[in-house]
Amino acid sequence: MKQYSAVNWNTPDNDYALMFWEQNIKQFWIDTEYIPSKDIDSWKALSPEMRECYKKALGGLTLLDTLQSHTGMPKIIDHIDSLQNKAVLSYMCMMEAIHAKSYSTIFTTVATTQDIDDIFAWVQQNKYLQFKASTIDKYYRAIDKANISKEELFMALAASVLLESFLFYSGFFIPLWLCGQGHMVASADIIKKIVADESIHGVFVGLLAQNVYKKLQKPEKSKEKLLALLNELYENELKYTEEIYTDVGLTSEVKEYVRYNANKALMNLGFEPIFEVKNVNPIVLNGLNVETTQHDFFSKKSTNYEKSTGIVHLRDEDFVMDTSMVL
Repeated sequence: MKQYSAVNWNTPDNDYALMFWEQNIKQFWIDTEYIPSKDIDSWKALSPEMRECYKKALGGLTLLDTLQSHTGMPKIIDHIDSLQNKAVLSYMCMMEAIHAKSYSTIFTTVATTQDIDDIFAWVQQNKYLQFKASTIDKYYRAIDKANISKEELFMALAASVLLESFLFYSGFFIPLWLCGQGHMVASADIIKKIVADESIHGVFVGLLAQNVYKKLQKPEKSKEKLLALLNELYENELKYTEEIYTDVGLTSEVKEYVRYNANKALMNLGFEPIFEVKNVNPIVLNGLNVETTQHDFFSKKSTNYEKSTGIVHLRDEDFVMDTSMVL
């Protein structure tokens, strides 16, 4: 009979699980604690082309976070031995779902129902977005079985890092850039919280991948596969960038930012950068600062932050089932 173990946080599994757990807890947030409705006037002041770019960027981000929360993290968790590392990944999985919902919170503030429906239809039809999702998903599906090779696990972890540390960032560019221009500042506070989460996710999963890589019998072969995957995704990312940023004149700047983050993904995996990066837009780099953009001097909380106070406590009668509603 199989024996099941309980996670024991009193005895460390490794040197970093507790540190990452505590850092994730410190970063906890939910979208409804922010007030993107402050951006309504700013949204109206944007050009139609800029609004379209912004909506498409958020739509693409939603797809990637949906993939990560529904498929990526759950599949990876099954093959991680350390129960403490599993716990950290489970927490991250929950936050990915919060990220996906957060984009909808911004959408609801600035777009009509028809606009939102159109964007989600565009996400399903866009060949570059679908290529990103299907390519990463292939490596997640490869570990959807009981017995997997170390190389399969490494490639799934590496694919996750490429998503977290690289593929998200073409979508992050426009909200961070607009915030630097004084536009959509309240919504950018949500985006910055997501960026902070994705940053720590990429580092943690990267460490797991590095540990697996050290145990591979033919590590150079796996590295070749990783670099081939990265280049395949990079070429697709350039085309995706051209599609959504050409009309607003930001294509070359976003491509530079894409290369910058591709290098970061490689470094999270323990490898040297391969892309030449010249000048990344300083406004967007500043947006990677995980602090929020507007602060109250005394509380140190963003002025776009509003902790929920309308708490209604559960009662026993809340759990009484209405049998008339059962099909």
